[in-house]
Amino acid sequence: MKKLSVLGSTGSIGTQTLDVVSKHPEHFQIEGLAAGSNVELLLRQVHQFRPKKVSVATKELAEQVKTQVSPSTEIFYGNEGLVEVAAGTDADTVVTAVVGSTGLHSTLAAIEAGKHIGLANKETLVTAGHLVTEAIKRKGVNMLPIDSEHSAIFQCLNGERRDDLAGITLTASGGSFRDLTREQLQSVTVEDALKHPNWSMGAKITIDSATMVNKGLEVIEAHWLFGLPYEQIHVLLHPESIIHSFVEFRDTSIIAQLGNPDMRVPIQYALTYPERWDSPAKRLSLAEVGKLHFREMDMERFPCLRLAFECGKMGGTATTAFNAANEVAVGRFLNREISFLQIEDIIEEVLDRHANISNPQLADIEECDRNTRLLAAKL
Repeated sequence: MKKLSVLGSTGSIGTQTLDVVSKHPEHFQIEGLAAGSNVELLLRQVHQFRPKKVSVATKELAEQVKTQVSPSTEIFYGNEGLVEVAAGTDADTVVTAVVGSTGLHSTLAAIEAGKHIGLANKETLVTAGHLVTEAIKRKGVNMLPIDSEHSAIFQCLNGERRDDLAGITLTASGGSFRDLTREQLQSVTVEDALKHPNWSMGAKITIDSATMVNKGLEVIEAHWLFGLPYEQIHVLLHPESIIHSFVEFRDTSIIAQLGNPDMRVPIQYALTYPERWDSPAKRLSLAEVGKLHFREMDMERFPCLRLAFECGKMGGTATTAFNAANEVAVGRFLNREISFLQIEDIIEEVLDRHANISNPQLADIEECDRNTRLLAAKL
């Protein structure tokens, strides 16, 4: 039986992870759950899976939860609580599904505690990829990708010689506004942006999909996960989201991973690798799909993807600044403080002012993140 802790248990990836667990109760045991402020859903999860440790966002929420769970369940809160659930249980694998850079400390703590990582928090590698990958090697643990695109690349590379690799291509749905012109984007609303055509995701990642920041973060994540230079990482617009990503080899052969858009498939594969189990996902019928479409990625139409590539190639704290500026800008857009196109304006202005540190330590990354957020909040 595999023992798990789930960080971000009430979010989109967290709930689907627990759905996978519930389909195979004889194989999984939940040791810890960490959530934010959705106490109602968290309590249902606690009563179903009976974790030993639980964490929520604040002390007040922790007191509220404590009165409604078994005395044997330990309750924590805040960043310390997140770290406790990540590193302080008997779990052998930690699924990191929290949103944003808040996942960095808990992921590092889990690695230091010898836990394997199921990675759905791409910001961890974006903000501190060199530190995370060094810790993974030093502790001898595995980091398996949960994002559908990176899971696809991971599956396509199974059994292949890395020397034979020519490049990888991450596919992108294009998000809510993939067919709109720059002029049409001037008047889009929050409600418009949250209507993703293919995937059911949280608000932040749905906005990131519309700006193509999400794909930019995935490009940086792929660089660290697979040890590839950015020149070997490509992005292709694929509206149907059937081909999740593909790999090209030096002999021009291409291997792709296909399936209906359902995050439970890559989640389950990360938890059961190298085995493949029956899945609740709908089987893909290419005859029903009929046609698949592809378009070259337009970096002028999606400038945030261009900025992500530039920051990735620059390295250092540039990727930290890119991520922090975006998190603040997206929050301001969701609060209706700025327009949709001002998200990219804020990111670009922050990066123009950024003084890059080429080989940052954790304290440098934290300071960069903090100062970037202060700047992005004022622009």
